[in-house]
Amino acid sequence: MVHRGPRLDDARRRAFGSSFQTGGEHYDRVRPGYPEDAVDWLLAAASGATQAADVGAGTGKYSAELLSRGLQVVAVDPSADMLAQLERKFRGVRTLVGTAEQTGLPDASLDVVTVAQAWHWVDPLAASTELARILRPGGLLGLIWNQLDVTVPWVHRLSRIMHAGDVHRPGFRPQVGPEFSGLERHETRWCDPLTPADVLELAKSRSYYLRAGEATRAKVLSNLRWYLHDHLDYAGTSVIQLPYYTQTWRAFKA
Repeated sequence: MVHRGPRLDDARRRAFGSSFQTGGEHYDRVRPGYPEDAVDWLLAAASGATQAADVGAGTGKYSAELLSRGLQVVAVDPSADMLAQLERKFRGVRTLVGTAEQTGLPDASLDVVTVAQAWHWVDPLAASTELARILRPGGLLGLIWNQLDVTVPWVHRLSRIMHAGDVHRPGFRPQVGPEFSGLERHETRWCDPLTPADVLELAKSRSYYLRAGEATRAKVLSNLRWYLHDHLDYAGTSVIQLPYYTQTWRAFKA
């Protein structure tokens, strides 16, 4: 996979991913959901599906979309804190502490597996093998990313101040193992309405901020306040239409 920054090795990927072991309530409150047409495009290729796993489910942002379309969902995530937020919102949804490389789910038990906002934290080849194991023949794999739309100049600068380093280069294509075929892509551009205070809270949910020391955190927030209030001239009560694009990839168990 391609990032604006250097590729993460396994040790750094695990270290940054571990930033999300706690803080589930904050993450759930400030992170965006997913546009409906992106979810509809993914699931259009899984007609008749009933059983799904949302792997790297976090607080259930994508699980909610699957549930709203009538799928039975099991949510898998390495963070018990994140899953606790999901359980509070969706009573009765089965949850498992696990990873994309080791879900703990039985063989050939699912029609759909989604990994939203998390594939960049996993070993893609090991995860492909595991997710193919739990999918039925012809099962659907969905890989989803919400990203700031850095083709908009002011958003590009905002992403640099926030250290949103997971923005993909043009031509990005996720790595999946030979267990999957027919990889194809859908893109949705949309806006999330936020106040300036919301943007600061969004920055606090990023792995860079979570792993930074107090001095670095203070600098990030100070730079954001200057950029939003002094440079872009947003008042405290302003509503900022923050541009996103959602990349949805789907592939099928070979």
